[in-house]
Amino acid sequence: MFTSNDLRTRTIFILDCMEQNRHLRVKNGEFLLEQSLDGKNKTLTKFPFQKILALFIIGQASITTPLIEKCKKYNVALIVVKPNLRPVFYWANTAEGNFLLRKRQYAFEKSDLAIARILVANKIENQRACLKKTRKKDSKTLEAVARCDQALTVLPDINDYFKLMSLEGAIAKFFFAAYYQNLGWNGRKPRTKCDILNTTLDIGYTLLFNFLECFIRMFGFDLYIGVYHRLWFQRKSLVCDLIEPFRCLIDHTVLLAFHRNQFKENDFMYSKGEHSLKPGKSMEYYKVFLSELTERKMEIFRYIQTFYRAFMGNKPIDAYPKYEM
Repeated sequence: MFTSNDLRTRTIFILDCMEQNRHLRVKNGEFLLEQSLDGKNKTLTKFPFQKILALFIIGQASITTPLIEKCKKYNVALIVVKPNLRPVFYWANTAEGNFLLRKRQYAFEKSDLAIARILVANKIENQRACLKKTRKKDSKTLEAVARCDQALTVLPDINDYFKLMSLEGAIAKFFFAAYYQNLGWNGRKPRTKCDILNTTLDIGYTLLFNFLECFIRMFGFDLYIGVYHRLWFQRKSLVCDLIEPFRCLIDHTVLLAFHRNQFKENDFMYSKGEHSLKPGKSMEYYKVFLSELTERKMEIFRYIQTFYRAFMGNKPIDAYPKYEM
């Protein structure tokens, strides 16, 4: 399994292969990213495998046998994802045969809400931090902050699953109404594409979900067994759980992008009751979100690693990680 020394001496590389004529190669024991220009191969990046913790390859790329052999030898996780960060190929030597982890997952008592409370509290803490960061003093913002404070006070005593879900949903309603009040907020309606803001949030949350899934896979978790979200056909409940503390990254990125005019109303088209990005605009949005997630990649990895160690070791609840916005 990945150790603290791995984090000190190795790093996660994210390679953009969305442009044409880029390919991967192994030469003299080093990893090379090359691009064909005028019939010649130009080396864009190269580094020794000993320094690599994981390779995220975005876009189309050819995976060769020598590359897989080197990744196996140096225990490098290899992840190939689409531009929307959905994994299409995943390999990690460390995740193979981690049956003890999955046994622990399957034995976890579903009525135990201790970890779920930590996840929800962390989400609300970060929503509060986002609101504070705006430095607004209007009634909606002040009320949303007060609701967050109140929720964090009562949350440790909640032992009913549906009450916990209800509290999370209520706080989200106040948060969104205050946070996006200057962008014409009309309520959170996931996956309906009913307006531009909801559609943009869906894009960001999907990218975040796919990004986290790759990290969670590195430790061998069963993605479908959660500690908060219940079992549901084809739903990766554990990813749904661990995405909660990080949603603030997408919320904040969306707000800034609209304020900076990176995201604009005329980037979208409306057809058959749904809003969607115009052709050619998707990649622009992906790059904005990817830039934010790439900057946080080591923080996200450390969070998942600490969660793994706490869960696997059946440690006290205060050993579980928190992500601070």
